[in-house]
Amino acid sequence: MRGLLFFFFGTMCLGSNAQLLPSFGNSRTGTAGMQFLKTGVDARSMGMAGAVASSPNDASTMYWNPAGITQIDSGTKYNLTLNHCGYFAKTKLEQIAFVYKQKYGYWGFQLLSFRSPNMKETTEFQPDGTGRTFSFSDVLIGLSYSQQLTNNFSFGISSKYVNESFAGVTTNNVLFDLGLFYDIHLRNTRFAAVISNFGINVKPRGEVTALKLSGPSTTSDLSAYSAPSLFRVAVSTLVFRKKDNLLMGTLQLNHPGDNNETFAFGFEYEYRKLLIARTGYEFGADENGFPSVGVGIKLPKRYGGLRFDYGWQHKPVFGSVQRIGIVASFK
Repeated sequence: MRGLLFFFFGTMCLGSNAQLLPSFGNSRTGTAGMQFLKTGVDARSMGMAGAVASSPNDASTMYWNPAGITQIDSGTKYNLTLNHCGYFAKTKLEQIAFVYKQKYGYWGFQLLSFRSPNMKETTEFQPDGTGRTFSFSDVLIGLSYSQQLTNNFSFGISSKYVNESFAGVTTNNVLFDLGLFYDIHLRNTRFAAVISNFGINVKPRGEVTALKLSGPSTTSDLSAYSAPSLFRVAVSTLVFRKKDNLLMGTLQLNHPGDNNETFAFGFEYEYRKLLIARTGYEFGADENGFPSVGVGIKLPKRYGGLRFDYGWQHKPVFGSVQRIGIVASFK
């Protein structure tokens, strides 16, 4: 399996611009709204460039693969994850995720918020501002259920209420995720397949006032748009384990409905089940930057465990993004 991992890694390096699945009209950039649904939320995952669909670790995994929440209990009954990200242009991305294990399966809840401060409205004729301001706010409330059908196979489904508010225009939608997870119990090799943000097109509500040379012009006839559907398939495996050292590797194909395919790899190194180092890279992204990096520290407790995570990404045009996270598990 280690040879298979490096084979796929080499394939990505040689053909990172190739499409493995049909794109149905090139990149289709700009054909979907609610783009915050494609922005990674947690420090651990983004330290590995988002290549985590097949390597679940905490409650935030329901964002990547709802089937993965069956793999995160580690002898505990509850898992709580808090994540914060200071994103580009002074925006903030935050998530609360909670997983509860019961007799007949696993239940998960997540709350995600993406918002901006007030920004000045500008036009081509008033580049210094029109005197008006606007802001946006995105909210996701999700409920997940997952069950382990066999020792190898798990499935999961998420339902999500999504609200997007931008300059007085509001859009509401209900979306679904479906995830599959398979563990072959050999060198900790695991496979995953996920369909995210499946739903119908919705029409925004509200009025938009545009400033034109002839004066203000208001319209409420807005076009319906879709959510950014996304298909992921991933494989994770144990690269090596020796005494207190463990290294896991993950490869992941991301196929969005409104952009080109990307390939990502991620590595997570753990020393004495205490210190963690992570890195990853995404090939084919619109803006290629440096590899992502991240660190973590575990503090085992009698009641469960506590972990602190930090993730860092850099994009040449927009700059750096930092994420912090706290994971707590309880018996």
